[in-house]
Amino acid sequence: MESNTSNQEQTSSDQPTHRIYPITDKDLPLVCPLPSESQWDAHPRVFLTLDDQGRAVCPYCGTTYIKQASD
Repeated sequence: MESNTSNQEQTSSDQPTHRIYPITDKDLPLVCPLPSESQWDAHPRVFLTLDDQGRAVCPYCGTTYIKQASD
């Protein structure tokens, strides 16, 4: 019985890594994955809406997009 609990434990390497991308006006309308990303293993394209702070999080992969201030 005790050996089953060790199988259920996850190490930090098992946790998904979420990426953070800075975006600008030229990246709008925002889609995930970005057009520059590899598409062969990606989730379906999803359009994202920025919140009041200029952030959006993809519901599929957890990638966070942060709008940078325009120059």
